[in-house]
Amino acid sequence: MQRTLCSALPHAEPGSTVRLQGWVHRRRELATVTFLVVRDRSGLAQVVLRDGETARLAELPEETTVDVVGVATPNAQAPGGIEVTEPAVTLLTEPAATPPVELWRPTLNAGLSTMLDRAPVTWRHPAQRARWELAAATLRGFRGTLDEAGFTEIQTPKLVASATESGANVFGVDYFGRPAYLAQSPQFYKQQLVGVFERVYEVGPVFRAEPHDTVRHLAEYVSLDVELGFVDDHRDVLAVLRTVLAGMVAAVHEHAAPAVERTGADVPVVPEEFPVIHFRDALALVGAPDDEPDLAPEHERALGAWARAEHGSDFVAVEGYPMVKRPFYTHPWPGDERWSNSFDLLFRGVELVTGGQRLHRHSEYDAAIRARGEDPGTYASYLQSFAHGMPPHGGFAIGLERWTSRLTGAANVREVTLFPRDLNRLTP
Repeated sequence: MQRTLCSALPHAEPGSTVRLQGWVHRRRELATVTFLVVRDRSGLAQVVLRDGETARLAELPEETTVDVVGVATPNAQAPGGIEVTEPAVTLLTEPAATPPVELWRPTLNAGLSTMLDRAPVTWRHPAQRARWELAAATLRGFRGTLDEAGFTEIQTPKLVASATESGANVFGVDYFGRPAYLAQSPQFYKQQLVGVFERVYEVGPVFRAEPHDTVRHLAEYVSLDVELGFVDDHRDVLAVLRTVLAGMVAAVHEHAAPAVERTGADVPVVPEEFPVIHFRDALALVGAPDDEPDLAPEHERALGAWARAEHGSDFVAVEGYPMVKRPFYTHPWPGDERWSNSFDLLFRGVELVTGGQRLHRHSEYDAAIRARGEDPGTYASYLQSFAHGMPPHGGFAIGLERWTSRLTGAANVREVTLFPRDLNRLTP
């Protein structure tokens, strides 16, 4: 007999026989009747236990998986106005162990350590699961928007021979007796593939061996990377970023509206254009010394408040970061090479995206690498693309977990990460 999802039960023909499969979410015993609340991926359904079934299932623990065949019966008090009566309940496994938290409660009252240590079970809570449903809808919007814009999805190696950004924050591994590293980003590969496909994107893990123990950093996170060719400068890249974020937001509304409600997510409105401020002006605005090479978290918060007050925007782009703080492949600001054709996009006062225009001439790379005191030969496999003709190009990367945490107002990025990896955590 075909399975009926809990969300589809309200549409079942009254009096028809239906089959539910899911977890025992809760037992509710009233004076004259006992209810079994069943949960599946789509929601909850109410099953009315008859006398014989009540006795047989008197000790049935929550989270036991069951198969329920019964009659769809109208009841205005039931979820969706339909419940299942005259049920035959079959256990699909042995009775479940007591869960570490009460998953039937509307809110998940557990400390972060319990949440993370028992993640395979705590993610079952509907409100907790809704956080990842927001992330999943975001991924759907990210991919769909870029597919429509002529981008090709790629997958690049996560075991690499050299560091992408710097050698200080990589995880080293033994690769058949020789050193290798977990990739800090797909940067080198996505640039090379611009020379093949022109417009590319990737969804994949990146690894940062930075000893951060903060609420916003992870050692492994999901990076949404984009790279595109034939740009005039970083503003073209920023325009694509704006379109992508608008597509992500639209997908959250379309595909995860119940998750928005369950989490209380504050989904932003993406403006037609982001407010943009130059780095030097941003320093002046927040009262920082004009020789600061980067923005501190308190500066980002202040700029976020300014964008909201002055532009009514949850977003603000800071462009022109000092070249000394950007990777060697960053294109300098024309006419003043102290600054770069790069940007950070702040979302509600927190850095969400880093992007910009890249160098594209082989001679520029040769000079930039030598200026760092390094041998361009070390980057031979990367630089071959530029020796064979590359268009002006640029790109950006969005941190999925940071985006989701800002949507939900999570105090810690680990709350929205399925199985976080950080300075102290390698399991589960």
